[in-house]
Amino acid sequence: MSISAAIERSIDTMWQDHANPISLEQLARIASYSKFHYSRMFNQLTGTSPGRFLTAIRIFMAKRHLLETADSVTDITYRVGYNSLGTFTSRFTRSVGVSPTRYRSLALGDELPPLTLRAARTGHGLSSVTGQLYFPSDIGPVRVYVGAFNTPIVEGYPQACDILDEARPFRLAVPDGLWFIRAAAVAMNDVSPRFQIRPPRLVGSGWAVRARGGRVYRADVQLREVTQLDLPILLALPELDGARRLAKAAAQ
Repeated sequence: MSISAAIERSIDTMWQDHANPISLEQLARIASYSKFHYSRMFNQLTGTSPGRFLTAIRIFMAKRHLLETADSVTDITYRVGYNSLGTFTSRFTRSVGVSPTRYRSLALGDELPPLTLRAARTGHGLSSVTGQLYFPSDIGPVRVYVGAFNTPIVEGYPQACDILDEARPFRLAVPDGLWFIRAAAVAMNDVSPRFQIRPPRLVGSGWAVRARGGRVYRADVQLREVTQLDLPILLALPELDGARRLAKAAAQ
């Protein structure tokens, strides 16, 4: 079995058993590696640790339950493997950018979310990051979300974001600092007004940008098909853009 296949098999176990305690020893045994070698190869292939990947799966599943059921936050806490409502709420808020209750309220309503307000942010002293998106021509109509994050992992609210329904350059206004440019594309040909999690079809990364002094930077992004090794995107994309707004855009 290849290294990639072994790691994917352990990730399958995370998805299937995320509600139960899963130790590093168990995951390494499933992949038929020592703990040290498993952790090292997992990080090399996914960009994060096994524990961080499992946490991301649990938060992603919590998003799904919040959006697709009427169950209480407390019930969902235990369903996705947490024993403390406080711990779950704290991790969810840090990862998604809003609390579980706020996430459900924004996703199910027509209120304009804070995410979209950051797309047009401008101001004195901000640098601009611009770039072109590249993705397979046969993917069909998509909505692409591009954001600037302060870590390589897509979580929390981006410092700046742009939302594109057409092949035009994106623009992000960011303050001084190191920013990681990340993008996710959602297919528009299967949009439904029913509230549900719709994982991105494509993901991509641009070069990290160290912005300073109100300069203009270029960071093109090549998007590719999502694989089993990709960390679940915890930022509420596209849920906070509104299921109704997405369906309306798809119909136009």
